Amino acid sequence: MRVLHVITGLGVGGAEHQLRLLLRHLPDECEVATLTNPGPVADAIRAAGTVVHDLRMGGNRDVSVVPRLARLMRAGRFDLVHTHLYRAGVHGRLAARLARVPRVVATEHSLNEGMIEGRATTRGVRALYLAAERLGDTTVAVSDTVADRLVAWGVPRRRIRVVPNGIDPAEVAFDPAIRRATRDRLGIPAGARVVGAIGRLEPTKRFDQLILAVRDLPGVSLLLAGDGSARASLELLARDAGVADRVVFAGTTPYPRDVLCAADVFASPSDRETFGLAVIEALACGLPVVYAACPPLEELTVDAAPAARRTASERAALREALRAELVRLDERGDGRLPLPPAVGHYDIARLARAVADLYAQPAGHRRPAPVFQPVESEGS
Repeated sequence: MRVLHVITGLGVGGAEHQLRLLLRHLPDECEVATLTNPGPVADAIRAAGTVVHDLRMGGNRDVSVVPRLARLMRAGRFDLVHTHLYRAGVHGRLAARLARVPRVVATEHSLNEGMIEGRATTRGVRALYLAAERLGDTTVAVSDTVADRLVAWGVPRRRIRVVPNGIDPAEVAFDPAIRRATRDRLGIPAGARVVGAIGRLEPTKRFDQLILAVRDLPGVSLLLAGDGSARASLELLARDAGVADRVVFAGTTPYPRDVLCAADVFASPSDRETFGLAVIEALACGLPVVYAACPPLEELTVDAAPAARRTASERAALREALRAELVRLDERGDGRLPLPPAVGHYDIARLARAVADLYAQPAGHRRPAPVFQPVESEGS
């Protein structure tokens, strides 16, 4: 089967990272079309042998991308189009129907209450989304939470398939050499206690609360990877709080392994996550985790991730949760934790098989959205 994946951009981001991983495990003949920004992830996809087409879309109102996409689809004789992210979902599904592609699938990666991919879900945004959704055959939700929100919007549940995001455990496995090299590069002492965090530096991620929590933990450093509109204000907060020397802004990182290996505890203070992939990656690196929201963990049993502890996103709650984890770390030593069952449950190889199964369904076929069963924990 020939599959064209259409995505809004291929800079550094969760959906882009997911597409890169998925392509490595799908049995189909795939190509990728990016509407904008063929960034680092495009380079990685091309290096792995997959063709990437750059549509050079000029902006949200550049509707000329639709006929150009349709021509690409017809020329490539694709059997299925799979779109990722809001703009690609709108333009890609319309182009696929114009090109008479037999099957159209879309993945909804990021749908929060009142927000979709960082934009407010106004009446117009919602109406356009629903109109485009009707042009497809199946909408993939990355969690039950996202599926429920789609239903609340008016998407029929029979059209929704839940296939979670996945990780490649080998890509984030702990390596002491990477830990030493990363700390040396960033000027972090070898014996320092480090809280790691990864994400877009935007107000909704609550990294301001994390900085203030670390301020109240003497001798503890924060390693914060990512970039965004709130970076300058977060740097100012760290200076005003007197912890500029203990907060390291690492900038955007294409892959999280360096940060995870350098950290001793991982923190995710955002309480508005549709997935929270970095939390799962941290568990795969053997780290204890403090998090405010992570739907994929909340949908599993408690013993699927015993080292992940949910807390409120305010600084006092974060501070106490981190303090407790650091005490446990001192008690057990610096060894990494064994990988919990949640890591196997969200292994990309397993989840890619579910996507391949979805692709193999004949056009017009519908079946109820499956519930992914947790991987059994040891001794259960």
